Amino acid sequence: MDSYGTLNTVLVTLFRDVLEIEQKALAISEFQDLTNNDMHVIEAIGMDDPKNMSTIAKSLSVTVGTLTIAMNSLVKKGYVLRERGEADRRVVYISLSEKGKAAYRHHEGFHQEMIQDVMASLTEEELQVLTKALTVLTQWFQKKKKC
Repeated sequence: MDSYGTLNTVLVTLFRDVLEIEQKALAISEFQDLTNNDMHVIEAIGMDDPKNMSTIAKSLSVTVGTLTIAMNSLVKKGYVLRERGEADRRVVYISLSEKGKAAYRHHEGFHQEMIQDVMASLTEEELQVLTKALTVLTQWFQKKKKC
């Protein structure tokens, strides 16, 4: 197979496998009620200060309406807390509950294991080449998102 075909196969397989393995990691944990989409929302909320819906929606490249549907589900499941702003009661701030923080840490552990295993199998030079290649790929996706 030529370089184009190999790269195409690797990228398509990689994207599919990451989503599938992330879902399996959730399915065998205490977070079985979460979907990959739920986990990405939890990741976007993060462990830091509460965020408003617009900020989270922008980071996920979705509308506030779309995010509201996911947020309602996460609140109902006990992963997310909603609070009205004190200065402006129209603003809703989102943060993770203790259960949400536990899910965040679980998912973060999955990512750490993945990165550590990849890094352990590469030389420093290979790691630099991989990092550069993935940075170029990320930039391509960022450019496509703006179209």
